[in-house]
Amino acid sequence: MKTLVIGTGGREHALALALSRDPNVTEVHAAPGNPGIARVATLHRVDPVDGAAVAGLATRLGVDLVVVGPEAPLVAGVADAVRAAGISCFGPSAEAARLEGSKAFAKEVMAAAGVPTALCRVCDTDEEVAAGLDSFGAPYVVKDDGLAAGKGVVVTEDREVALQHAKSCGRVVLEEYLDGPEVSLFAITDGATVRPLEPAQDFKRALDGDAGPNTGGMGAYTPLPWAPDGLVAEVTERVLEPTVREMARRGAPFQGLLYAGLALTSKGVRVVEFNARFGDPETQALLQRLASPLGVLLKAAADGRLAEVAPPRWNGGAAVTVVMSAQGYPESPRKGDVITGIGDAEALDGVDVIHAGTALTDAGLVTAGGRVLAVTAVGDDLTDARDRAYAGVARIHFDGAHHRTDIALEATR
Repeated sequence: MKTLVIGTGGREHALALALSRDPNVTEVHAAPGNPGIARVATLHRVDPVDGAAVAGLATRLGVDLVVVGPEAPLVAGVADAVRAAGISCFGPSAEAARLEGSKAFAKEVMAAAGVPTALCRVCDTDEEVAAGLDSFGAPYVVKDDGLAAGKGVVVTEDREVALQHAKSCGRVVLEEYLDGPEVSLFAITDGATVRPLEPAQDFKRALDGDAGPNTGGMGAYTPLPWAPDGLVAEVTERVLEPTVREMARRGAPFQGLLYAGLALTSKGVRVVEFNARFGDPETQALLQRLASPLGVLLKAAADGRLAEVAPPRWNGGAAVTVVMSAQGYPESPRKGDVITGIGDAEALDGVDVIHAGTALTDAGLVTAGGRVLAVTAVGDDLTDARDRAYAGVARIHFDGAHHRTDIALEATR
């Protein structure tokens, strides 16, 4: 099987790496890719949000499967263009990707499907926002209705901060605050059959102790030893399957990766958000433990044959991912700092260094984005995996590098 991964970040590197380890996959291509992806795939230039260009590249390469990684190409209809060219594509249509592209649309689908979620108000004016904030009270939860690269949400006790965030977004969704820990649960689906993956937890805030600004994710781990028994079965039955059925009922079947961000509240499981693609950085940790051949799962989902394939199998132990970010992230990350020590980190047993915001220049490998690298390690348990991941982080250097020191810490106690 020849595969083509679309995207440039850590999620795409993790996908390309897992595909390269699948004995059923004969070739891995990526576009545009990054220097890390280039180690396991052949890179090609393409505008990732140009459906015709992506479909043309896939046709020229003669690939059997296209995997669209980021949300922007999915919302732009890249998967539709690839399928129209007669090529299998893992990723929802533009219509189905509205589950991530519009928070308001996702709430509408959840209401129709009977999926448990936070109470909300959709607001288009400053007056509506002010009234909504007063109605819900603090802590205030304000979400940009559209795509915001994982950084469109503000949770704050400060009403003025909430108002200003709403002004910067345009249309927003205000929600009641949900207590309890958050969990990410992904599911592979062909629009009818749903295959959940194992739950993971990511860390959105920039600083230790969940302080600082919201980010695209500073680390993740799996499994979750503290998760309640039956969580995956409950979420599959109450959230994932009803959502997939509702999308099919609307004539927009969801084929791809359905990501449910969940809050385990005092009143039960509630959906915080849906995403229409693999989450970053949870994917880096999850794929390190996946025992099933990834290409087989994704191709079956793309072709509507997921029921014919065995459910995902998992290796034992645990995986921990620690993100190393650039100075100034997330507000104004600095670029161009030389990166050293990746080879030393990868020499450690069980450690992979996943590239996200990197580039090759005359000076060597340099930072080229906010989240630069994701150091991922597997171990016998969370403590072992965590120790290995941080040992890898300690061997890598670039000026201004920042990482959280508490990824998975509470889960090991």
